[in-house]
Amino acid sequence: QVQLVESGGGLVQAGGSLRLSCAASGRTFSSYAMGWFRQAPGKEREFVAAISRSASTYYADSVKGRFTISRDNAKNTVYLQMNSLKPEDTAVYYCAAQSAFYSVSSYYTESRYDSWGQGTQVTVSS
Repeated sequence: QVQLVESGGGLVQAGGSLRLSCAASGRTFSSYAMGWFRQAPGKEREFVAAISRSASTYYADSVKGRFTISRDNAKNTVYLQMNSLKPEDTAVYYCAAQSAFYSVSSYYTESRYDSWGQGTQVTVSS
């Protein structure tokens, strides 16, 4: 398993931007698909975005056009650029790594991810 550490969360006004980072340990980062999930208070954790080993990207409909996921394999880091933030984006954001390839649908599936970070809080004020 890979160790993941998120950073970059914070408090921002609606319409603002934040960039989350997720640093991974180990020398096999490029072999993992990476995902971002979030959990709002009182709600289940939900898929936000994923990036495959070949850098194909996938997004939840709620963030499409506003969020961008990217990866830098040289830095063992995955990013989530969040623009035009809304109060409903308020949540704890988690980074996750998927070691095996199942299918494209697996990128959207929480249970297919092997390793998880501790989460970083994002709060968007109205």
